[in-house]
Amino acid sequence: MRPAPLVLRAMRQPEWCVGLDGGDWDLLLRQAGAAHLLAGLAAMLAERRLLEQVPRRPRAHLLWAQALAERHAQAVRWEVREIARALDGLGLPLILLKGAAYALAGLPNGRGRLFSDIDILVPKENLDEVEAALMLHGWVAQHHDAYDQRYYREWMHELPPMQHARRQSFIDVHHAILPPTAAARPDPALLRAAAPPLPGRPGLRTLAPLDLVLHSATHLFYDSELSHGLRDLVDIHRLLLQYGAEAGFYQRLAERAARLQLQRPLFYALRYSARLLHTPVPAHLREAGAAAAPGRWRLALMDALFCRALLPRHASCDDAGSATARFLLYVRGNWLRMPPLLLARHLLHKALLSRKADAAAQQA
Repeated sequence: MRPAPLVLRAMRQPEWCVGLDGGDWDLLLRQAGAAHLLAGLAAMLAERRLLEQVPRRPRAHLLWAQALAERHAQAVRWEVREIARALDGLGLPLILLKGAAYALAGLPNGRGRLFSDIDILVPKENLDEVEAALMLHGWVAQHHDAYDQRYYREWMHELPPMQHARRQSFIDVHHAILPPTAAARPDPALLRAAAPPLPGRPGLRTLAPLDLVLHSATHLFYDSELSHGLRDLVDIHRLLLQYGAEAGFYQRLAERAARLQLQRPLFYALRYSARLLHTPVPAHLREAGAAAAPGRWRLALMDALFCRALLPRHASCDDAGSATARFLLYVRGNWLRMPPLLLARHLLHKALLSRKADAAAQQA
């Protein structure tokens, strides 16, 4: 068995990094960069007051990543204020999801976390007025193709992504956390009802701690693209470290997962967080979660796929099965979100679109 990639060992125990030599630091930084975790690693070392103990050259890279993350966080706070201003007249609570929620709530996994768009959750019946309000304030839908418009508006759990015409920032407006075509259908009204306000930020909310974990697990283990897979698993790991020490947290988490029909993604989240990052998940919960596990052979296949695809896309982390694992999980992610006929139609459309783009590029 190959040794664990350096970035996994660093995420498990940041103190371990201090004793690395120059060659190992070079490889660690490359792996962390491929996993979109370079700024996150800098933040974890800074939390423990270890940055000064890092050798000069890798420390320079980490400090640069830290400065970039601070600038990114400043831009996120500005963007959220602008979104809140655009939606102020609608009388809706603005519920932040994923990266923006972690950042504005001041959660440990929000420090050093970079992301490309801001995700919000609104009631489905208010989608039209939310979209109109954002358009009046400069956001424009990015998918103008008739197929893509229908794909998002009829089959997905979000509007087509919107980009601000001047600032070039992106926003994703969700009305649920899974598409209506998926087998699991967690009720978004339950998520909205439990969402607490952000202290000191009137009108802003995040998901409740239990739902933060479950949404992160659902986002990762229903996804078809795992280019940010390890970063998202680290989110789950750090959320569990943050909240898991509370009495009864894991029991409440299992109960909430059952109510939201999210037992399977929670099972995978706990399994691979414990396996890859050594998250201290209670043994009795892992045993209780076995009821949500797939069958023996299917679980062995999932282990073979996820334990490859969740690693950084870097040559030092890949083996002969890594590309196949990513492809099979891409197909699986789409399969989970769409029924077979719709999936076949969607993949055919995307394949034809890709071929047209390649032909246009060759002509150019």
